[in-house]
Amino acid sequence: MRTDCHQHLWPPSLLAALRARRTPPRLDGWTLHLPGEAPCALDPTAHDVAARAAAEAADGTGRALVSLSSPLGLEHLPGEEAQPLLDAWHEGAVELPEPFRVWAAAGVTDLDPGGLAKTLRHERVVGLQLPATALADPRAVERLAPLLAECELADKPVLVHPGPAPAGDHAALPPWWPALVPYVQQLHAAWLAWHVAGRARHPRLRTAFVALAGLAPLHHERLAARGGALGPLDPLVHYESSSYGPRAIDALVRVVGVDPLVLGTDRPYAQPFEAADLPGFGAAFAHALTTTNPAHLLDGSPR
Repeated sequence: MRTDCHQHLWPPSLLAALRARRTPPRLDGWTLHLPGEAPCALDPTAHDVAARAAAEAADGTGRALVSLSSPLGLEHLPGEEAQPLLDAWHEGAVELPEPFRVWAAAGVTDLDPGGLAKTLRHERVVGLQLPATALADPRAVERLAPLLAECELADKPVLVHPGPAPAGDHAALPPWWPALVPYVQQLHAAWLAWHVAGRARHPRLRTAFVALAGLAPLHHERLAARGGALGPLDPLVHYESSSYGPRAIDALVRVVGVDPLVLGTDRPYAQPFEAADLPGFGAAFAHALTTTNPAHLLDGSPR
């Protein structure tokens, strides 16, 4: 089954909840306002459920895993403010048609592991997405142990996604700045923090880092030069491919191998690529990326 591990599709319930807000994060019609980014005009067709389902059918996608956009910052809001928004996400997302499945979301300021456990039991929920900003160092990973333990108990994975960009005056910055600077830095920090503090505490938890973890594993030589070590490859850590192409994928394969890589598109913010776009990788690699490796991420199936 071809699986796209990383997409975004906001159901009507979440759109309504964001439009009801008067402070960022909020929607004004189809203009998104966030504290750390310039106002952004969204394409309404990107969140047209029927059109998106048709696009997945045309691509032959068996499962498209949609998640709340962590750069919105909803998970970081205080519990009483975050919960109605997270509820709006879950209530709408689990009603999306085939081929969509759902990454759960959870507040990271006021933790509610019991509520997460209930959400994870839903048959259409594949696991939990967490913002990288909530996993920024080893102590932060330890703080989220109650949420991570619920995922481990449910035998469902965690997807690490960039969180909100720092608030500030972004008028002088190009619009791609958040995606290339804070998002990548967040993924680097979360990847390193997980290896320092996460695996030992959660030995059976499968994880995936979007956008190839911002290419963090490629820094293993610098890590060694500064007194650290990459160590043995962790077979339960995966790398989702969105926003990168053949050069980056080839470089990462040389460090971590083929088995950890899974397909993700970040649709509608990026578009899928096909095996033909990866010259020299071959059909076996395409099958591993789109089918075998995602199955291992989601349920531990043998590769």
